[in-house]
Amino acid sequence: MRTRTAEDEEVRLLRWPVQRDLREKYRSRNVPRILIVEAGSDAPVCDDIYEDWVRAPIGRDDLRSRVDALSRRYRRYQRSRLPWIDGDDVLRYRSRSTSVSPTQAELLNLLISRFGEVVAREALKCRLYRDCGGSETRNALDLHMMRIRNRIQPLGLTLRTVWGRGYVLDGQSRLESVAP
Repeated sequence: MRTRTAEDEEVRLLRWPVQRDLREKYRSRNVPRILIVEAGSDAPVCDDIYEDWVRAPIGRDDLRSRVDALSRRYRRYQRSRLPWIDGDDVLRYRSRSTSVSPTQAELLNLLISRFGEVVAREALKCRLYRDCGGSETRNALDLHMMRIRNRIQPLGLTLRTVWGRGYVLDGQSRLESVAP
């Protein structure tokens, strides 16, 4: 079962203990979830911030309140872990920030949406040129990416080139922890 909050975040509703396997699946993916504890069952131990529980039966308004609270907690935690760009084109990451140009903000929004994953050059070019016609030179995107690298480095972010594929935006501490 799913429900959507006002901000359109998905929170999964699971019957406990019947859907114990789904709980583990969603836990491994950091999906926010509320366990609805069936009558006669012991309450689960919820030891991560993406999880809460209620005892059945629960009223619609009470459930909505719990879903909204979990969703807010989830977003607040995600925001503290991921970079984000505010309405004034200021890139924020952890306790640091830097202003970026509107063009850099467009490219960074795409990179942030796939934080830690490869974003294809073609997708970045489409975001940059809006018409995806590719009439601009290859160097234009490379120049923007170089400028972004320089802007984000003091924040503890890195922008790596994945040759022949695209770019990866990541946190330095995350990369340092996997370095040999």
